[in-house]
Amino acid sequence: MPQMRSGKREEASMIRSITQQKPQEELDQLLNGLSRVFIVGCGTCVTLTCTGGRTEVDAMQRLLAARGKLITGSIVLPVACDNMTGEALQASRLMIGQAEAILVMTCAFGVQTVARQIKKIVIPALDTLFIGKETGPGQYDEVCTQCGSCIIGETGGICPVTSCHKGLVNGPCGGTNNGKCEIDQGKDCAWTMIYNRLKELNKLDAMRRLQRPRNHQGEPMPGKFRIKEAASLSPSATV
Repeated sequence: MPQMRSGKREEASMIRSITQQKPQEELDQLLNGLSRVFIVGCGTCVTLTCTGGRTEVDAMQRLLAARGKLITGSIVLPVACDNMTGEALQASRLMIGQAEAILVMTCAFGVQTVARQIKKIVIPALDTLFIGKETGPGQYDEVCTQCGSCIIGETGGICPVTSCHKGLVNGPCGGTNNGKCEIDQGKDCAWTMIYNRLKELNKLDAMRRLQRPRNHQGEPMPGKFRIKEAASLSPSATV
């Protein structure tokens, strides 16, 4: 059985879409001229991060009502970003029909999913910050920028693109001091962590391999990916 570095099995934690509520001034501007609002929350990521669950949706209702808005209703979808969103919204179609706008308290994935289902003005109440993992009670850290050029096989499973403030991929900068980052003294230097991990694995030679510069223009936006098996089943595929 493989040994754990800490001597015990680490608790598993889920990857979440990390959000924060938009400033009230921005929300007021987005809702300007709209008097009837329906509010949508989500039961997954934003519930766990306390930005769009039932408690936050109820608080938003009270806040907007105090600002003179008529809240036609609200719903907290089990999952706002999946294919069942449209069916879940059907249960509130009458209240949605009475609204001029839908205020969506979910990550950007949920906002766009709702927008595709409803022919109404859709307004995001939250800003989506990053994809993160829970590292402590109420603490979420970004773990992957989804850059498309993963090198963690060479860095002991630690991502320098995400973990290093400068995103350096060929060793530390000259400002690292006693294993700490020069930009954030409370943060461990990513490359010190990588060095220690590779030393522990007896793989320090991996640090001698030069990583090619990252190509920030390699893929057009938005990104697209299609599974080959699915492509072979396309009606246009040649048999």
